Amino acid sequence: MRKLISAVSGAGCLFLSLVFHVGCSTISKFDQYSYAQSTSLKVDAINLMGNATQPYETQSSDVLKVRTAIEKMYEYEKNRPKNQVSEKMWVIVRDSTGHSFAGFIKRWQKEKTLDAAFIKESQQLVSESFDQISQLESGKIKQISN
Repeated sequence: MRKLISAVSGAGCLFLSLVFHVGCSTISKFDQYSYAQSTSLKVDAINLMGNATQPYETQSSDVLKVRTAIEKMYEYEKNRPKNQVSEKMWVIVRDSTGHSFAGFIKRWQKEKTLDAAFIKESQQLVSESFDQISQLESGKIKQISN
C-alpha cells in the first residue's frame, strides 16, 4: 500500500510539473474535441478497470477497444501545434512501466485477475490523471468566434 501511495504522489507531481510548465511556454488553444474525448476515455478506462476482478482473457476485447481509443487520442494530441504538454500527459497514460492506465492493464494481463482493493486504489490514480488532462484542456484559452 505504501508503494501505491508513493506512486500516486510521484505521478501527481509529474503531472503538476507538466502543468506548471504550461505557464512558461506557448500552448495550444482550447479544443472541445480533446476535452470531450478525455472525459469520455476516463469513464471508459475506469469502468474497464472495475472488471479486473474477472480474468483478463474475458475482457481482452474491451481492453483493446479502450487502448485503441487512447492511442487515437494520443495521435490526435501529438499532432496539434503547441501541444507538447498535453502530449506528454497522454504519454504517461500510455506508459505500461508506471502506475498509469497502461501499467494497470499490463499487471492485469500478467496476473490474470486483480484484488478489488488494488483496483479501487488504481482507479483513483488513473482517474486523477485523466482529470488533470481534462483540467489542462479546459484551462486553455477559448477561441472567440466572429
